[in-house]
Amino acid sequence: MPELAAHARDVPVNQIREITEAAWHTPGAIILSIGEPGFALPRHILEAGMACLDRDETNYTPNAGIPALREAFAARFRERAGTTNSANHSTDDTNIGAERVYVVDGAQQGLHFAMSLLLSPGDEVLIPNPGYPTFAMTSQLLNAVPVGYPLYPDQAFQPRIRDIESLITDRTRVLILNSPSNPLGAVLGEDLNRQLVDLARKHDLWIISDECYEAFTYDVPHVSPARFDSDVPGEARVFTSLTLSKTYGLTGLRIGALICPPGLEQTMNNVMEAIVSCVASPSQYAALAALTGPQDYVRHAHAHYRANRDAASAVLDAKNIPYLTAQGAFYLWADVSHVSDGDVRSWTRRFLADSGVALAPGTAFGSIGEGWVRIALCGARDDLVEGVGRLPERA
Repeated sequence: MPELAAHARDVPVNQIREITEAAWHTPGAIILSIGEPGFALPRHILEAGMACLDRDETNYTPNAGIPALREAFAARFRERAGTTNSANHSTDDTNIGAERVYVVDGAQQGLHFAMSLLLSPGDEVLIPNPGYPTFAMTSQLLNAVPVGYPLYPDQAFQPRIRDIESLITDRTRVLILNSPSNPLGAVLGEDLNRQLVDLARKHDLWIISDECYEAFTYDVPHVSPARFDSDVPGEARVFTSLTLSKTYGLTGLRIGALICPPGLEQTMNNVMEAIVSCVASPSQYAALAALTGPQDYVRHAHAHYRANRDAASAVLDAKNIPYLTAQGAFYLWADVSHVSDGDVRSWTRRFLADSGVALAPGTAFGSIGEGWVRIALCGARDDLVEGVGRLPERA
């Protein structure tokens, strides 16, 4: 058999999937390793997808998606991203129109889409460490070089401009930001977002902003880097990745949006055609119903995740286990270095075998994750409290 391409052979295993698949084969396991919303979908969303099938609307859609859905994504983004475009000192709403929205097969396809546009073989892409595993995996699959910028515990896992700038070379092309953060639950504030966009502008870098969890922040606002970008073609540099997987629990429908800088529309169409042509129409109509219909699901999910965060935090406090207080997303980032012996990946396998609880090892997200675990907060509270309660106490 001919050999696979080296860049495909060398894509690392996703340690989140590794521990979760082991848990699926462990009878009675409490699975806190994967971020899968557990609520039933609202009926109006299901019916919108089924109605699309009933009327046999199953042909190709435009590459960028059905117009009504693109406008619905644009409207939500204008509302959530902030009300001023500070880069232009404007008092008008953020200038994001439907023509800049591309409907994608979930945030992961959007991430691949954006990187395909921006990275050539050998280019470097700056990714958070700790950060979501596919930032590095997708980079490598495109023959690019992921370079981790550090997020340190003593800095509350917030990026420092000087740390990022010290890593920029003449091969650096892209800076990836993720707020709210998976796995950390950290949120980038307004001033830091502005400084990061200024840094990208100074070094002529693109930004890919992963905002999958924008609906879930707690006592702090969600701020998008796009708020501080230019709206002038040739000067704008921020791509924004959105998904409905987390916001509305549509993980299996594979639906999201990639919002591009102005002036790239024809290139976006061409690349979209080469990657996936278009997203399945039933998923698009279900997404339209989610965005434009009642928002009870989102409000309920927000309250549930926040209450679960507080319940799990109380258990960790009682066990004297350090953790980062989550300001967003639906994860807790906890320090188990007192028991993991410098190999948290192996320890999570032992903990699953011995205690029946699956946690995502921090090394799934980068080298700085050694000694930490990510705890998903999106399931049933009783299971969460029971699972966290089985962690060994810290002396």
